[in-house]
Amino acid sequence: MYHAWWFLLLIVILCINIVVCSIDRLSITWKIIFPKKIKFNPQRFRKLKNLETFTIDKTSESLSGKYETFLSKTVGAVIKEETETGTVMYAEKGRWTRMGVYVIHSSILLLFIGALIGGLFGFKANMQLDEGETSDTAFIVKKRIDEGETSDTAFIVKKRIPVNIGFSIKCNDFFVKFYDTGAPEEFRSTLTIIENGKESFTKDIRVNHPLRYKGINIFQASYGTAQPDSVALEIIRLSDKDVTSKTIKIGQEIQLPEDQGVFKLEGFLPHFDFRGNNLGEAFIGKITQKDGNSFQIALPIKFPTFDKMRKGTFAFVVKKFEQKYYTGLQVTKDPGIWYVYSGFILMIIGCWITFFMSHQSYFIEIEKNKTNRSKISISGTTNRNSQGMKLKIQKIVTKLKDK
Repeated sequence: MYHAWWFLLLIVILCINIVVCSIDRLSITWKIIFPKKIKFNPQRFRKLKNLETFTIDKTSESLSGKYETFLSKTVGAVIKEETETGTVMYAEKGRWTRMGVYVIHSSILLLFIGALIGGLFGFKANMQLDEGETSDTAFIVKKRIDEGETSDTAFIVKKRIPVNIGFSIKCNDFFVKFYDTGAPEEFRSTLTIIENGKESFTKDIRVNHPLRYKGINIFQASYGTAQPDSVALEIIRLSDKDVTSKTIKIGQEIQLPEDQGVFKLEGFLPHFDFRGNNLGEAFIGKITQKDGNSFQIALPIKFPTFDKMRKGTFAFVVKKFEQKYYTGLQVTKDPGIWYVYSGFILMIIGCWITFFMSHQSYFIEIEKNKTNRSKISISGTTNRNSQGMKLKIQKIVTKLKDK
């Protein structure tokens, strides 16, 4: 689905929507962040609910410089004005934090751009290698549903699309360790990267420990039993239990004792079904008797005496074979992954700015008193977390009382 044209088109449309909406509101936000001249209305601050007042036994002239310095260090640049009743000061910080939402929008665009690049130029494919096998081709499996002959029947058809990854992968060895229950505890592949006919390096990969090379990720995904090259058999003559030992390769023919015919080892099945029961791994052979009649036999590894049930002249028993495995690899390429990573980092930054930072304005008024006492009023505004602003005003009051 993520590589389908209609899904990629939806992402493009959503990107356009985000850009248009952001541009539409950016002009208003830009004027707030970068005003031509910063103005403030003292009357507005005098009516705020978080206004705190107190009286101090000092003249306004002696307090003005101290409060201005304090406000400058604590908040930022101070705008100071003289009034008929005294002095007012205004300072603010964090105007730029209003851009937090646009940082988040930019992060979403980066995520979508990464998804588009990955969907158009990346792939997720599978590769199956027997021990000792080398390949430079992975396969993308695509499924489609074909309708059957009747309206209520349908079939899932798999299509394998080859992908050349640009270098070869060789499976040198495969190791699997099992629990006592028979479940796999760990499986590991030893892979060699071959490029231009030369071995570049060798590395072991395990689940969640992939190999990465030239933008391509190679994950350990699965494993299975591969076809052995040869097997050691015992051919038992049932009449007198005489035993003949033979080693035979798959596809090879051998003569039966006493010229009773020919036996050919045709193949190996990881799952052999007998009357609805799965007997596990089994070799499949074909006996051609000297009179020309032929028939197929199965030699399950878990049931050595299985062929004796056939009650023929000879019975075949598997004594030894080299167990081989194939490794199932998932091969992926996503050239847009760094855009996605950048988008996630930018989103974290944007969320931090949006939810934990704010545009804050502070107001201090010093009113003169005939008895050399001064009345101090402090208030402030913020575009979020007004309760937090109230607590900050109270802390400022505590500090200014000590000035």
